[in-house]
Amino acid sequence: MTKVFGPAEAIKTVVRDLRSNKPSSSGPSKRKRSKTSSNNILSKVYGAQYTGKGVKSITMMPKEILNDCDRRIGIAISEDIAATVHDLATVLENVFYKKCESQSQRNTDLWKGIQLLKDIVTLLNVEGGQVALGCFKENKVVNAEMFDMFGGVQIVVEILLRMESNPVNKKSKEADWRRKLTHACLDTLHHMCLTLHVDVAVPLSKQDDLIFYLFSLMAEKSCFLRAATLLEDVLGVRKTMLKLESIPNLHKLVESFDEEQMANFCRVLSIAMSDLDPGDDGNTLQAQDQASRKKVGVPISETNQGILIELPHFLKKIVRIAVKEIDGSMPPSLPEVFSEIEGWVTWLDSSLAFDPLMDIDSELDDSMVDQPLDFQSLALPQSIKRMHELVYKVEVLYVLCLLLSGKQRNKVHTEVSSHKLMPGLNRLFDRVIWRCNLRPFHRQSGHLENCECSPEVALKIQFLRLIHSYCDHHHNKYLIMTRSEIQEVTRISVSLGLPVADEVKNINKSLLCTGKKGLLTKVIEAMKRSTVESHFRFWLGRAVESFLRGKTSVIDQTFILKKRLLEHLISHMIDNDVKSKEILQSSFDLLAELMKFNIKAFERFEKCTSQEGLDKFMSMVNKNLVDSNMFIRCLLLTLERIEREDVHNLEFALTKSRLLMHIHDRKTRVGFLKKLINIIHVEILTQENVSCLNTTIILLMFAQRSGELSVYLKLLREEEQNNCRPGFILHNFRQLLFFWQDHYLHKDKDCTALEKSSNISFSVWKEMVSGLTSNDTTSPNTLAYYLKQDNLLDDDVAME
Repeated sequence: MTKVFGPAEAIKTVVRDLRSNKPSSSGPSKRKRSKTSSNNILSKVYGAQYTGKGVKSITMMPKEILNDCDRRIGIAISEDIAATVHDLATVLENVFYKKCESQSQRNTDLWKGIQLLKDIVTLLNVEGGQVALGCFKENKVVNAEMFDMFGGVQIVVEILLRMESNPVNKKSKEADWRRKLTHACLDTLHHMCLTLHVDVAVPLSKQDDLIFYLFSLMAEKSCFLRAATLLEDVLGVRKTMLKLESIPNLHKLVESFDEEQMANFCRVLSIAMSDLDPGDDGNTLQAQDQASRKKVGVPISETNQGILIELPHFLKKIVRIAVKEIDGSMPPSLPEVFSEIEGWVTWLDSSLAFDPLMDIDSELDDSMVDQPLDFQSLALPQSIKRMHELVYKVEVLYVLCLLLSGKQRNKVHTEVSSHKLMPGLNRLFDRVIWRCNLRPFHRQSGHLENCECSPEVALKIQFLRLIHSYCDHHHNKYLIMTRSEIQEVTRISVSLGLPVADEVKNINKSLLCTGKKGLLTKVIEAMKRSTVESHFRFWLGRAVESFLRGKTSVIDQTFILKKRLLEHLISHMIDNDVKSKEILQSSFDLLAELMKFNIKAFERFEKCTSQEGLDKFMSMVNKNLVDSNMFIRCLLLTLERIEREDVHNLEFALTKSRLLMHIHDRKTRVGFLKKLINIIHVEILTQENVSCLNTTIILLMFAQRSGELSVYLKLLREEEQNNCRPGFILHNFRQLLFFWQDHYLHKDKDCTALEKSSNISFSVWKEMVSGLTSNDTTSPNTLAYYLKQDNLLDDDVAME
């Protein structure tokens, strides 16, 4: 709430005092204020500290205080909300603290509590707004602020927790009323979180007793959706990650879930398994490294993933949900109901709660209250049911991605593969994933046609992310092929005179995709059909690239080259004005993996590219070095391999391949070197641009092999001198190399990916960087030699 000075601030103090004390046994409504008592609320607060007999309810506050609050906020509602909070406190006391009430009176109080909470929810959804304290506020926001200020949120929480600690016979009438009161409490807290966001959600996220109770409520099918929704509200803003091991009887809870519940539960799990947002600076490698080294022990996210993996049948269940077809055929267009939804992102964020479900659930008669809430049986439009299935399938795919990227990915790989994840996804691809192009709905201002807030778009992207996570640096990647495609890979191996890879030769054919085309082929075909600026091109390219990543395989490259993907990529980049940097980067990265060490790929490039096309292509390379540096590295590595090992292809490289001839020129290499060093600094290094630093190291590594390292360093210094800026290249480069050592040589860093992608032993990488950063000022092969000449070495301090 906007800060209110004077007496209103004192009200908050009283509310905090109230929150730490349960209602008195005599009941707050029976207290009477003395006409001679002081109206100074601060005096009452101080008096309470000494005597313990101070203000304990809203009704004991002087009316002048409430009127002053009315005047300052600009509305005449504070007394109504204060009275509602008071009545809720009375319900809390009568039901859970008084022992002499009759059963009928207790049921009456429970019914009253339900009605009061429904009234609050109505106030939290009221339309309109007004100027309060000099600024415009929506009425529902003002109402929520007032309810929270008077201690309403904590009273609702206490009602919930008291129902847990004071159980009754589940078959009794009171149990039915308690269940409905629980629903009303969950609805109220959820709407408070939606209206005031972190102001309410953050304090709730610190209450472990509430969180554990919400998990226990998920075992009750009539409460499941509401409890799961509120859990998502509070866990999403929690500062510390929840430890799943602390949740009582988690294994029994999860085992009791049906598919519908498990799918929705994945939305909660995605929060408990993901690393927390590190903040604005968290994307830089420097910030990530510093944060990582402050952590002690095993990260909670890893522990949580390990717990889930060990839960009986957990992986089997989510694989079954992931590959399950969406009921019925997808509609050709979105029904009118979605074109009327103004806030799609808000709807999607709270889709777990799904208001139609809440409304129907609240209207169920008492005889149905214990029955499972079967989404498919509800009288809702079929399109809404399908949209719900889209939403929860996205969450399931996301959880699978997290598990396949975690520390126990090999174990996860083995199990999900045994449950035939890839054949299931392959069937899903044609029937759902690439058919759910629904009519655009009404979007919020600034949202594009392919905005990820659309559930069908989010499903496609998460599907492609899962393929990427599954294939990335793992031998199980061949399971995304069919039997006939595996046979084709074997034939390619024989035709090239190469041995068939063990992971291909020993593959479990029963786990392969079925039909004529596997997932890899379908993704390639989808990419070739996609439009120039399609939002999916990035993820389609990433999925294919992940199959090629790791130790370069000419067999895998040949399989994809035969599908003419290289020609498509070149045409797409040269013939179209591609503005998306993400699409450009994924295209360059895919080209690099497709062409690296592969002469046939370079021959294909020559055949499909005119001189004008090549000039345009190289212009794109030079203008987008961060995005294209992996392709530059591909050219360097390929030429170096030819010069050292494949000399029979040297004539082609130096006389026919315009790409390799271009990168062979020293002037070109030095030009790339200068630009790459100048566009990165330690403070801005991220996972996306650190590859630029690795490419500069490879450039100088090959210069050293040819005996020209000192020449390259000298040319860099001359560039500095010509610009009258001594050290602006070499000093920055030395700092970058110190960071490289600090980043890559740390004990928790796995550098096998760097080693495999370059085919250069990591010991060679370490030796190269160590030589460049040496303090030997007598060797022209060190950066110190040139910095010393400009009196810059003393200011260049290595990272600790």
